[in-house]
Amino acid sequence: MRNRSALAILCGGQLLVVLDQTIVNVALPVIQDDLDFSPAGLAWVVNSYLVGFGGLLLLAGRLGDLIGRVRVLLAGTALFTLASLACGLATAPAPLIAARLVQGVGGALLSAVALGMIVALYPETKERATAIGFFSFVAAVGGALGPIVGGALTQGLSWHWIFFVNVPIGALIVVLAARVLPPERGTGLRSGADLPGAVLVTGGLMLAVYTIVGTTEHGWASVRTLGFGAVAVVLLVAFLARQATAPAPLLPLRLFRSRELSGANAVQVLMIGAMFGFLFLSTLLLQRVFGFGVSRTGFALLPAPVAIAVVTLLISPRLNTRFGEPRVLAAGLGLIFAGFLVLTQVPVDGPYATRMLPAVLLVAIGFGTAIPALTALAMAGARPEDAGLASGVFNTGQQVGGALGLAVLATLAASRTAGSTTPGALLAGYHVAFAVAAALIAVAATLTLTALLPTRRPLPII
Repeated sequence: MRNRSALAILCGGQLLVVLDQTIVNVALPVIQDDLDFSPAGLAWVVNSYLVGFGGLLLLAGRLGDLIGRVRVLLAGTALFTLASLACGLATAPAPLIAARLVQGVGGALLSAVALGMIVALYPETKERATAIGFFSFVAAVGGALGPIVGGALTQGLSWHWIFFVNVPIGALIVVLAARVLPPERGTGLRSGADLPGAVLVTGGLMLAVYTIVGTTEHGWASVRTLGFGAVAVVLLVAFLARQATAPAPLLPLRLFRSRELSGANAVQVLMIGAMFGFLFLSTLLLQRVFGFGVSRTGFALLPAPVAIAVVTLLISPRLNTRFGEPRVLAAGLGLIFAGFLVLTQVPVDGPYATRMLPAVLLVAIGFGTAIPALTALAMAGARPEDAGLASGVFNTGQQVGGALGLAVLATLAASRTAGSTTPGALLAGYHVAFAVAAALIAVAATLTLTALLPTRRPLPII
């Protein structure tokens, strides 16, 4: 019973973070008008959060191993809650952007240790598969609820309430977590308190995310992108060199000797990059090519999160237990690949139910099948004392892969249209982007079959 209560608290914290990542988008036009944001400045309401979140995930996960995951989770939830309050109280662009950055840091502390705690709570394979499936289900629900809740709060109250709503929820999670979660002491800062390494990796990841999210405005070949990108690469390479020689490394490189962990994270970067592009481009396709309004677009895409939620909660854990995670992951990637192929052939005219819905369902069912298996594989190769770090690595790959995939696919789609806004030209650009997304999934499937799939037994027919 105590484990179930702990799982509910961890899932509640994850729901808070995922919900916040999607709830803001729908309120951006209202925020722009109210606070007099410039178009370029408005993007940093989202980007500042991503910089703080993506840049701190790895360090946050390691801190959980060193000083105790419960402490990091409590600190992250409290910081996230206070920053949400500051966001809601903001009356000018600069305070809102600064508070969003702090909110991202709090979200990183909270999210980075959650998976590691689930691994510690559920050492038995079958129970862990069920717990990870439920965790993935909550994340899918949060992604689906964000636009709906954001629209209702913005229209019914004001945009401030998309942040104020986090305050009572966050406070409740802090109180319950302090009472229910089993205390952890951690291995101690001396076993991995690598301050130079922490500075290098945090600076490198923050600058990398900052560079990627800025490509939409500045382009990939700009001096800004190339310069900041080069500095980010230098910092991350210096971090890896430091970890190879430091007496107490922040990120022990032995962690990547695990085939499961290394392979799963490589697959994740490719899969999440393709999926972020899918969500973004599908929305644009429905509105700009099919002429759907905002509400109709939301309902048109609603089958995707519903399918993901059902599969992750009810089907994927059972498949993982019966067939093993690598086989289930391969099958899920196959379904996603098929969905993207269908999207490359979507015509301009015809009913949505026959021209696009089948592809949306294929991608959603494939993702719901793949993500719990991928998560379990990424955590399976970590030692108990490294579970927080493995969780941080997994979440970092997710954020960087998502930002990079979205930026690349959106740029490809825009470059193919050559500035034309006709439905036919826009659709041609989306077709190219979906084809590249299918190629990313094909590479991910190849990695799964070559690096993760056991060779003793043949693939089952699912």
